[in-house]
Amino acid sequence: MDEIDRNILNEIQSDFPITSRPYQEVAARLNLTEGEVIERVRRLKDAGIIRRIGGNFHSHRLDFTSTLCAAKVPPERLEQFVEVVNSYPGVTHNYLRDSLYNVWFTFIAQDMESIEQALSEISKKTGIDEILNLPAVKMFKIKVDFEV
Repeated sequence: MDEIDRNILNEIQSDFPITSRPYQEVAARLNLTEGEVIERVRRLKDAGIIRRIGGNFHSHRLDFTSTLCAAKVPPERLEQFVEVVNSYPGVTHNYLRDSLYNVWFTFIAQDMESIEQALSEISKKTGIDEILNLPAVKMFKIKVDFEV
């Protein structure tokens, strides 16, 4: 990764243009060509440096609800559990932790009933009975940019 790659990452992580040709706008900001930006973003994505490019929504402003979930998953069942959890479109993040509750994920849906139903389905599909549903009591939203 060179300085140009770092500049592209810094530019797109929180200020991605919503236009018909966003890479052209990024290119203009950085004095590059649109093709160069597209190729570099493609290469960074293929290398796993960029995981995804997409919108980030405030779920509560859309009248959705969210929760943090935690599960105790034996090591031999981790892969299957994570695959099932990640198949739900409402799952936005999934973390492996070194603790008794070793899989943590966030879930967003139209209402808590939908989340509870999905957690029940996940439990039935995976055989993991203990999945904690930990909705936020108070929301703290911070903006995080990672200077590259």
